Amino acid sequence: MFAKLFPILGITFIDILGFSILIPILPYYVKHFGASTILVGVLFAVFALCQFLAGPLWGNISDRIGRKRVLIISQIGATIGWAGLAFAPTLFWVFVARIIEGISGGNISVTQAYVADRVEPEERSRAFAFVGAAFSAGLVLGPVAGGLLLARFGYAMPFLLAAGLQVLTLIATIFFLPEDVAEHGEKAESSGFRDIVRSLGDVHVSPVLVQKLAYSLALYAWFAVFALVLAAVAGFGPTETSYFFAGFGAMSIVFQLGVVGRMVDRFGVRLTSNVGFAAACVYFVTVPFMHGAIALFLTQIIFAFALSVTNATLATLLTNAAPEHLRGTVLGAGSSLESVAGVVMPTISAAVLATYGAGWTGAISAFFAFVALVLGIVATRRNAIA
Repeated sequence: MFAKLFPILGITFIDILGFSILIPILPYYVKHFGASTILVGVLFAVFALCQFLAGPLWGNISDRIGRKRVLIISQIGATIGWAGLAFAPTLFWVFVARIIEGISGGNISVTQAYVADRVEPEERSRAFAFVGAAFSAGLVLGPVAGGLLLARFGYAMPFLLAAGLQVLTLIATIFFLPEDVAEHGEKAESSGFRDIVRSLGDVHVSPVLVQKLAYSLALYAWFAVFALVLAAVAGFGPTETSYFFAGFGAMSIVFQLGVVGRMVDRFGVRLTSNVGFAAACVYFVTVPFMHGAIALFLTQIIFAFALSVTNATLATLLTNAAPEHLRGTVLGAGSSLESVAGVVMPTISAAVLATYGAGWTGAISAFFAFVALVLGIVATRRNAIA
């Protein structure tokens, strides 16, 4: 299985290596232009809105013309977007760069569909855990590189490195990723844009999509302000935040390679997923106590475990529920729902953080994570009865 997935895992690693440079720095970069905390949330929301509009369309197009071509389009857009950030003279051009990247973005759902196409259903959770490990490996090195470059050269250099890495991803995709158009040739006629809406009403797919939406609301409310929360509770700046994200990524690799697959083999996908949602609830409830190095370290262990488990199992549940010829479409619809959360939550959580502090920001995420957990428990009981 690892041999089959190695090309896409390598591409995912390089892609996320560049992307992770941006995550901890972007909120500070926006404030560098004199923006308020709320405007930081607006920037995240605008990016997510663009992904909401484009995500299911790119997923559907990948069902028609193949995953590889859509990945190439996405990578070209990301290169332009990150280079635009490096040379943005005003806040307006920062927004333009993020809009370009958001519209062209299709990596996550298309990558998941590509992986699902190449493994058996019983191997999918482990396969998605491998993808998550490649993702986390990028999170380890990217923030460190970004923090060092930021401290030495300023904001432009980390974004230029991210753009350069995206060019490497594009080259690797073109020359090393196996072509998959032929595999999807028979699917093109049966997959149409109307199936994007149809997938939302599928009795097997829609419960997983609703659960994914609830969890996405929790995560986007948190990640949009995570760097600012670290600044508020621990006095971190952009460089310290980059190193912190690197440590978080290292924890995630351990869980994804050493824990997720074993849990799924022993307890099944659904029950393992519920354990992950429960861990996320615990983490968000502990946000008011995130003061001091020890407390930060312990809570991030919980969060790394929760994300490692839920990312792999949610993708598996959604892939297993999707009709084979609409796999990219359904995963694109799931990505679009994530974008809905990204549109709605960042501005809200940024406003709550600015007004009421980190504890109440964590409470928002705790509520939606609990909703996702309840939906998972209900699905587990329904399956047991069936």
